[in-house]
Amino acid sequence: MDAQGRGRADDVDPADQWVLNPNTGEYELRLSPSAPQSGVPGPRRAAAAPSPSRMGAPGSRTTTPLAPGRDVPPPRRRRSAPPEEPLPGRRGRRPVKQKSKAKKALLWTGGTMAFVLVAGATGGYFYLRHLEGNVGVADVGDAAASSFSKDEAFNILVIGTDKRTGEGNEGYGDAGSVGHADTTILLHVAKDRTNATALSIPRDLIVDIPDCETKQEDGSQTVVAGQEDVRFNRSLGESGRDAGCTMRTVEAATGIKPDHFVMADFNAVKTLTTAVDGVEVCVENAVNDKKSKLVLPAGTSKVEGERALAFVRTRHAFGNEGDLDRIKVQQQFLGSLMRKMTSGDTLTNPAKLLKLAEAATNALTVDKAIGKVGTLKDIALEMKKVPTKNISFMTIPVKDNPAETVKATVVIEETRAPAIFDAIKNDVSFTEVKKQEKKEKAEVAARLKGTKSAASDVRVRILNGGAAGGSAQQQLSYLQTEEGVTKSENAGNAEAALAKTTLEYAPDQADQARRLADIMGLSGSAMKPGKSVTNAQGLPAMTLTLGKDFKGAGVKLNSSAATAPSVDKSTADKAQCAS
Repeated sequence: MDAQGRGRADDVDPADQWVLNPNTGEYELRLSPSAPQSGVPGPRRAAAAPSPSRMGAPGSRTTTPLAPGRDVPPPRRRRSAPPEEPLPGRRGRRPVKQKSKAKKALLWTGGTMAFVLVAGATGGYFYLRHLEGNVGVADVGDAAASSFSKDEAFNILVIGTDKRTGEGNEGYGDAGSVGHADTTILLHVAKDRTNATALSIPRDLIVDIPDCETKQEDGSQTVVAGQEDVRFNRSLGESGRDAGCTMRTVEAATGIKPDHFVMADFNAVKTLTTAVDGVEVCVENAVNDKKSKLVLPAGTSKVEGERALAFVRTRHAFGNEGDLDRIKVQQQFLGSLMRKMTSGDTLTNPAKLLKLAEAATNALTVDKAIGKVGTLKDIALEMKKVPTKNISFMTIPVKDNPAETVKATVVIEETRAPAIFDAIKNDVSFTEVKKQEKKEKAEVAARLKGTKSAASDVRVRILNGGAAGGSAQQQLSYLQTEEGVTKSENAGNAEAALAKTTLEYAPDQADQARRLADIMGLSGSAMKPGKSVTNAQGLPAMTLTLGKDFKGAGVKLNSSAATAPSVDKSTADKAQCAS
């Protein structure tokens, strides 16, 4: 409560001020009708929004701007007016704090230095503007996308640097360093939001760093020369390389283009774990690491602040004391942090949410396209749609560098890594997910019912109508060699791009169409009764047009995990013990 209200600010239960509206799924400010209405929750800061007296409090001539989704605050009742009905809840008692499965994570964490984005639950236009002011923004030119789309899959590169800032960090990183890419995760969020993949990139991976244009403090542009066969962590910080250089290096090494980046240093993991009152971790054996000063008993412990940082930074307490074992520990820690952030204890506690919002936004530097509060909110809302059981953590498959006698670095394992890169590029899930298809009308669904011809009798011409280059030939090879559809041919590109894959066929080809639909996982709506065409042998054939939804040769359109490669991974919903 502010200075114009009754009582002191620390006498007010935050839960009385911010409650969950079950109709909108958002937190809303609900003070008593006679109390002043504030656009900014929680205690005010020196750099926060204008005081409530300037935003529509009693005696003010201005009207408080309302944030989207907020109810209009009730007017003050005159003394002569009859009593108003109480606010929703049990009469005479504090409203029950409601928990809702719909209120999932308000934020997502990735990398050693957690990546957290705050959605609208904190409420209040001016407060969100204040949070926007906390976030650092860097211009990396065309290395990042110019905008964020809510309707597409997206890739965010999460970079944890070894830059020393703040008290207590003297034992970490390189003294005087501007920060190298110490811990890096490429986060892919699927277009349908059913799954996400967090791919860790070892800092000691040998890569080629391409030339990259960087923007200097005075606004000028300079090109930093690339290097061949060097450690990945040198893609940031060295010779003035910025996060855009790291993004370009990731694309060169994996073929996956990051759309945006978020970056933070050591302080982030300390402040974020403190904001949620600690994170549970588990170790199989007791730890007493003199270098990181980490001391933990065997079993489960709660860590926060300095001890949490020591847990994710130590290399000598787990496995072979190498960076790859440390990455696994970090992934387990991130899963635990995500579970804590999505717990009812966090989501139903407005005071904790505000503390977390401050810690998160102060920790981040992002690219220009996502530096606005509205965009950060959009990303957060898209991310919280992904179930934690379908968030996969994995590391790029690597092997020891054959050029070294004393093994210190690694190189990409060429027999396994490309399949993982292709799966991510084609939006394939590494967990089993159910496709939420709309119910088709009976007559459309009926197209799938009936007899199916043998695969060898299916005669089809394949066109590329918006899929990735080479898709028609790849699908042709798959159908002929794997499915026995030998009477098929590549007909080149379609005249127009299509959003969805379609199969057009004549009435007497319905049994062939049903066989091909079964092979490819086509829905009834993808099957288009029409005319046949003449193939290269002068015989009637169906027309299969691969649309933008085509995920790759052999990938069924109704199962996003159908051909995901086998990979060592963990998921964010399960607790694991470091060893």
